[in-house]
Amino acid sequence: MKNFIFIFFVGLFPAQQSWNLQQSLEYATTHHPSIKQATVTVAKNERLITASKGMLLPSAEAGVKHNYSFGSSINQSSNQREALNTQYDELNVRADWELFNWKNFLNISLSKLNKETSTYRLKQAQNDVKLNVIQMFFTYQNSRSWLNVLETQISGIEDQIKRTEKEVEIGNRPKSDVYDIKANLGTLQEQWVSAKNQRDLAKINLLNAVAVTSDSIDFVMDDEKTLVGSEFQDPDFTKKLLEKNPAYQSVMADIVAMRKKEEVARSGYLPTLNGSYSWSSFYNKALGKNDAPTVSFSDQFSQNKNQSLAFGLNIPIFNKLQVKTNVEIAKLNTINSNLDKELVINNLTQTINSIKAQFLNAQEKYQLLDANFENQKLSFQKSEEKYREGLMDAYTFFVVRNGWLQANYNLISSKNEVMQQTELLKVLESGL
Repeated sequence: MKNFIFIFFVGLFPAQQSWNLQQSLEYATTHHPSIKQATVTVAKNERLITASKGMLLPSAEAGVKHNYSFGSSINQSSNQREALNTQYDELNVRADWELFNWKNFLNISLSKLNKETSTYRLKQAQNDVKLNVIQMFFTYQNSRSWLNVLETQISGIEDQIKRTEKEVEIGNRPKSDVYDIKANLGTLQEQWVSAKNQRDLAKINLLNAVAVTSDSIDFVMDDEKTLVGSEFQDPDFTKKLLEKNPAYQSVMADIVAMRKKEEVARSGYLPTLNGSYSWSSFYNKALGKNDAPTVSFSDQFSQNKNQSLAFGLNIPIFNKLQVKTNVEIAKLNTINSNLDKELVINNLTQTINSIKAQFLNAQEKYQLLDANFENQKLSFQKSEEKYREGLMDAYTFFVVRNGWLQANYNLISSKNEVMQQTELLKVLESGL
């Protein structure tokens, strides 16, 4: 029975999956709602291209009418008006074709540009999601590392208290050492509660960035990686990243689309050529007059056939200032798109330069900490020996030990910062 209950709970609460950064990015870029919306927009714009091309094709329709007329009407046999009740049936087929309308051709080009713009925006959405996941991932790793440091400190202090209490009993240390250590333990426990809350919030934010609604993922760091930098010495580094960025590509495509919309608006000044063809036939029968001669249904449909072919040229002369207004609005939209371009350039330049500066600073800091880490390790080992030999009081050793653990955390945090900026640069350098 106990084994059954254990198996039941294992099945009910499966073990957490472990995802590294790359797995998190892969999942987010295929499951995040904003990316799904952008994908739908691309598909919608593909359909709009088909719809635009469809405007070059003719339209056709068929109709059937069945009417009754009571009172005074025209007798189809004598072509005279009489007091007559009639039944009238009609079959018609009609085809219309806009033979020439320049706007239709412009709309095809515009729909292709809109699809191109939406493709760039899809890539932009993917990049935005990636950048957010990277930042949340390393924020979570840092908060978890800090919590581990505090847990190590607390565990070490608890052991230190036990050892110190034994030394107090045999008279090697004063009782005040125990009080000092316990006071420091209380401070660390408060910090641990805050650190645990930060860790939990960081994971919630990371799960949200990855688009996972349940806490079923354990996010872990990859194995040791070689930290490499980008070609920052290239004077065109920022410009190259800017021009391949999908946000920049999107706004440039949008400007081209706005100019095409100006052409679409101006096409309202141009004439259009239309053609139409229709075929119809009818059957007419007088009601309530059995003595009246009636031509058969098939004969009437054969005799009453009618076809028409028409062409029309429409030349706009005055359209209540609508075309002029649409052209002016399209021009203003183009101006606004160019202003959007300036904003995008400013924001991307700031982002790229900030990541570059943070990477260089983090890399320099990590190299300094890594070079000094061995010295700090040796210093801590010597202090630990002095404490065990009674040459250092408990509080001083507590300070030294915390400094050593802080140095460990600083090194890990600094390395994570370098890795974070490296991953952010990878996203920006990937382009399209």
